[in-house]
Amino acid sequence: MTAKRSFVFSLFLLTGLFLDAQSKSGFAPSKGVNIYYEIYGSGTPMVIINGGPGFNSKGFQALAESLSEDYQAILYDQRGTGRSKMEKITADNMTMDLMAADLEALRIHLGLEQWTILGHSFGGILGNYYLSKYPAAVKALISSASGGIDLGLLEDYDITRMMTETQRDSFIYWTEQLQAGDTTQTAQQQRRFFMATAYVYDDQYALQVADRLAQGNMRINQLIWQDLQRIGYDAKAAASDFHKPVLIIQGKEDVIIPQIGERAHQAFPNSTLVLIPECGHYGWLDQPGVYFDAIHNFMEAVAQLTRIEGFKK
Repeated sequence: MTAKRSFVFSLFLLTGLFLDAQSKSGFAPSKGVNIYYEIYGSGTPMVIINGGPGFNSKGFQALAESLSEDYQAILYDQRGTGRSKMEKITADNMTMDLMAADLEALRIHLGLEQWTILGHSFGGILGNYYLSKYPAAVKALISSASGGIDLGLLEDYDITRMMTETQRDSFIYWTEQLQAGDTTQTAQQQRRFFMATAYVYDDQYALQVADRLAQGNMRINQLIWQDLQRIGYDAKAAASDFHKPVLIIQGKEDVIIPQIGERAHQAFPNSTLVLIPECGHYGWLDQPGVYFDAIHNFMEAVAQLTRIEGFKK
């Protein structure tokens, strides 16, 4: 990780500020919604699919800014979130097929022949699904703390897995308070804070993640998870047919167990698996040096492969 990138990223974390580095924005029309996007930097295009579902891309601006030192980082608000507004959200207009189509509409709108996908958490699921529908559009894939290539996540997911005993007891207490009818701001904030401790190895980032958790649209979240189960989400066959480079990067202390990443690693024939020690769900928070170095090394390898293939032609 370069000294400049480390300094800028630390500045974001300490101040909560986002510095506009000559970014540009716009809207891409797609099946009943205008998809809002922002572009940072130049070079190899990399679209960042944020986690959720039901969350906007605002919490990923610092990540995009850091990546924009070396690549053209593209952020977008998933349908119904942020500035990708929808008048009404229903089971008919909130599906995985439509979310994948939104991504493809954005790529076409930007005039890109191919791009690298960086999907984080649920964004990894959406990235896999997009790849299964539009494989020719994907130059390379980065799965960051991904939810996986099938619904196996639902079989072994425990939000309290990485909490301390005190954090677990506090999370359960505030959850029960809400269930009992306590809808005060204090109860909601406390539950979000202790939930956030499950996602980070270093608790100094828990408040930042808790603020992010407050931004979610739970109606969208529910509808997309229902759709994933309706379609029987399983991208293993598409993964086995995808021979382009894949990076699977995950924290060893992630609430998503390492076996999810290992399963994807086995499915993709040309994949690299990086498990980061002392790291939770957000690699760029807990271990930014290791996280960004893994991405940079992967992208360098992709560029080298592209040069070799171009020479052969």
